[in-house]
Amino acid sequence: MNREDAIKLLKKYNQEEFHIRHALTVEQVMKYFAKQNNEDEEFWGTVGLLHDVDFEQYPDQHCKKAPELLKEINVSDEMIHAICSHGYGICSDIEPKHKMEKILFATDELTGLIWAAAKMRPSKSTKDMEVSSLKKKYKDKKFAAGCSREIIQKGAELLEIELAELFEQTIQAMRESEDIIEEEMKAM
Repeated sequence: MNREDAIKLLKKYNQEEFHIRHALTVEQVMKYFAKQNNEDEEFWGTVGLLHDVDFEQYPDQHCKKAPELLKEINVSDEMIHAICSHGYGICSDIEPKHKMEKILFATDELTGLIWAAAKMRPSKSTKDMEVSSLKKKYKDKKFAAGCSREIIQKGAELLEIELAELFEQTIQAMRESEDIIEEEMKAM
């Protein structure tokens, strides 16, 4: 399986710009964390890219329909396990055990919160976002209410890091990849 096949599968089951942008964002965030941990950036990135492959068309079967869809491009059982673990406790009983799975669990919701906060900034960007401004948005339960603070907090706990550190690293990952994602969105 290569990235081209992964993108084709993603686009086969996801047409909304929001879902495609989210997939590309999580892909880049996972690649950033893989690099930080001297791990396989392509594997981690593909897990991020395909983590919500089933969500748009099968929201009631999220993480349950994914294995079937992922088999279309011969995704490994290891990758399927990692992808399905991000829904632990919500739509999946597959617990994130490996560091990569914990990072995906922790950053999935957080990327949504960061992107929503970025869109409220005059720059409409993560490039000038500070952790302190994200903390304010995080505390406001009405802001980006669909982004579960409970999951973000649990993710930080799984990783055994402070919430502020998770915020800082995820903002940095998004900051570094924002232009790449914008270019890719224009090309789609």
